[in-house]
Amino acid sequence: MRWDERQLAMLRAMGIRLWLPRGVPEQVAMTAEVDAPPLPSATPPETVVEAPARFVSTTASTPAAQRTAPAVAIPPAASAIAALDWAALRDAVAACTACKLCEGRRQTVFGVGNERAHWMIVGEAPGEQEDRQGEPFVGKSGQLLDNMLRAIALTRAEAEPARQVYIANTVKCRPPGNRNPEPAELSTCEPFLIRQIQLVQPKIIVAMGRFAVHSLLRSTEPIGRLRGKVHAYLGVPLIVTYHPAYLLRNPQDKAKAWDDLCLALETAAGKH
Repeated sequence: MRWDERQLAMLRAMGIRLWLPRGVPEQVAMTAEVDAPPLPSATPPETVVEAPARFVSTTASTPAAQRTAPAVAIPPAASAIAALDWAALRDAVAACTACKLCEGRRQTVFGVGNERAHWMIVGEAPGEQEDRQGEPFVGKSGQLLDNMLRAIALTRAEAEPARQVYIANTVKCRPPGNRNPEPAELSTCEPFLIRQIQLVQPKIIVAMGRFAVHSLLRSTEPIGRLRGKVHAYLGVPLIVTYHPAYLLRNPQDKAKAWDDLCLALETAAGKH
């Protein structure tokens, strides 16, 4: 597999180890072998066609004739949330006491990034550092996410909508002890995420982590079975990948995450 210097730099940013013959400088090696899969081939992956229902997300593992729109539990205040602008939405999240997570939070974690970003990253729930700083994906997992974004020429720093992502979580408050978010908590918080997606109007969503994926896709399938397909949420193409915290514990799966980012790039460019 031939890699140019830009691709080599991208892979290094993601922490994917490069193998080179002894004595060959990396900067001049144009045929380096990488312990990662190559960029996606010209053969398109299995694509999931979006169903027409408003809150439907589908997976390719279910035959089209058997797909039905799953019921979505929407709190009574969802209709009011759907009319909020950015400022009012942020205030509503900060003041929310709809579930018990509000009792132990330091602050809510609303989201960051370009409010008209082409890419939207959706994570799971805030951890301790996110609860302290009020921003999603901080600490070591945030550093890895920044490297992953840098590898595909994206950033959370201020930039034009095509380069700066918008990052949000499915749950806006930290669960006690960093426990997993409960189904009722995910359901209660979902109208806030729905409104964020409606306001951003992204070209693509990347769902990171088991609870983000299961919440958005209404699926209990393992991430490994949901990867490599183009799903849909609120009419937006959605790509499934691993959470950066998982990748820190399982670095051997960074290559798979790279493959997911390549699929997202091609999907955002309209190639799938």
